[in-house]
Amino acid sequence: MRVRKVANAPVSFGVFELVDGPAPLTATEMIHALTEAGYDGIDLGPLGYLGTAETLAENLGSLWLAGGWIDLRYSDAEEFRRGLPTLDATLDVFAAAPVGPLPPRPTLGCSGAPHRFARPGGDTPGLDASEWPGYAARVQEAVDRCRERGFDPVFHHHLGTYVETAEETERLLELTDVQLCLDTGHLLLAGGDPVAALRAWAGRIGHVHVKDGDLKILAQAHADGVDLRELTRRGGFAPLGQGVLDLPAVVETLDEIDYSGWVIVEQDTLPGRRTVAENIADQAANRLMLKELGL
Repeated sequence: MRVRKVANAPVSFGVFELVDGPAPLTATEMIHALTEAGYDGIDLGPLGYLGTAETLAENLGSLWLAGGWIDLRYSDAEEFRRGLPTLDATLDVFAAAPVGPLPPRPTLGCSGAPHRFARPGGDTPGLDASEWPGYAARVQEAVDRCRERGFDPVFHHHLGTYVETAEETERLLELTDVQLCLDTGHLLLAGGDPVAALRAWAGRIGHVHVKDGDLKILAQAHADGVDLRELTRRGGFAPLGQGVLDLPAVVETLDEIDYSGWVIVEQDTLPGRRTVAENIADQAANRLMLKELGL
């Protein structure tokens, strides 16, 4: 039987990098806001934000843990090894999550490539053909490490990284057996078609991030020569319905491919772009929009 649940994530509230200062709102405030808006779950956010292995279950309240970002530098073998303890520590927190209607999926992300971070969604060089086998082997190692702990991870293609475009995503799928976290917004701004991708990769999609993108803001960012962080600050990832994403078609296609799993609403933003009240209102409106489309 198909089961779908809708979650949100700390990145929608500007909880992006806690090293930038205190979080714009506490985890308790965020969980309350998402519960009130009708979400079923939440992503982990930065390690420690939602609590430790000892406190996570209580902190979640009635929400389920949907997933969580784990960043590793697959392009550099030595740096990849140094990041594995963080992967293990994040899986320790996952293991403490209550068992829900859908399991949480570790979201494997690639650490950014500096030249691509500087021009996200642009025409910049990717991995050489000779680099792909090592990169993919390290992704597969991380996947296997998650599975050994009882979790089935997904890989997140992302602007500013070595797996940015649809073609690069396809290459990674060919070289590994990892399931995909398809992010509609990141794919849009990388020149891809989320609806076509849902159909093409239907058998490999384990997670869906529903996110809108603004191509006009992207074009201006390219013209101004600004990086991914500034693109995000300018609102490159728009509220649902305010960018170019064909959201009704995405929802229809999820039905068409009989997708079962978490659907996570994200609206990447940075602290200070919107007030806490505005962020809360945005995510409530995003949830309502999906409900009106039957999700």
